[in-house]
Amino acid sequence: MGGDLREHARNIRKLILESIYLAGSGHPGASLSITDIVTALMFEEMNWLEFKEKKANWRDTDIPRDRFVLSKGHGIPAWYATLTDAGIISKEELYSLRKFGSPLQGHPDRVRFQYIDSSGGALGQGLSVAIGRAIGLKSKQMSCRVYCIIGDGESQEGQIWEAAMFAPNKQVDNLLCIIDHNKYQQDGRIEDIMPLESFPSKWKAFGWNVLEIDGHNFTEILTAFRNARETKRKPTAIIAHTLKGNLGNGQLFMKGLHAGKIDKDSYENAMEMLENGK
Repeated sequence: MGGDLREHARNIRKLILESIYLAGSGHPGASLSITDIVTALMFEEMNWLEFKEKKANWRDTDIPRDRFVLSKGHGIPAWYATLTDAGIISKEELYSLRKFGSPLQGHPDRVRFQYIDSSGGALGQGLSVAIGRAIGLKSKQMSCRVYCIIGDGESQEGQIWEAAMFAPNKQVDNLLCIIDHNKYQQDGRIEDIMPLESFPSKWKAFGWNVLEIDGHNFTEILTAFRNARETKRKPTAIIAHTLKGNLGNGQLFMKGLHAGKIDKDSYENAMEMLENGK
């Protein structure tokens, strides 16, 4: 299982870099830091592959398909690449990233792209949307779950904490919030701009089941997912410690570049490294 996930993650990282390189712009750092998390979600945790096989109507709100909300929407290349690796979309479609008229925009657009459960761009909003989705599924007595990824820089937004206060009050135990704690935001280190500590204590104070993991360790990721499923009457927040721009081996792509154009040499070096499994 772990080996299969590592191979998926390696391929997804390649697809992320290919698509951003061809687009001429994008957010590689934020996409690479969540790669292992979205890999585990797609291939072990969520039921998307089951509905792929059924050729389901992804817009049908009455099917018990798990919902996915990427609140830190600039990391969307990781989701597009995961959909490609899973065979849900084609490489040709992936390579249209950020092109004029493409459904694969630089931030999630659920109007243009059917495999998006919530549009994103303005940070801080996705957790509120995910809570609404979770409450709606519970009202229909549907057993599927809602998975939301937020950023640590994004956690400086007030709306995140309003949502964090609201969710335990509604006992939305079908909601899992994963915080990509890569310690950086666009302008620098979190601790230099707006420190979040004591981060776990804050979530616990709001009434969440809180877990801390290495966000690049599949054993820890899957164990935390299982804990979240088994926790009742409260939502779970997983604080995933990650490396911004992680190529899967602890090495950082372009020093964790937040956003911008990927130069040819950096791209080719990273692709060679990934191809050789280093």
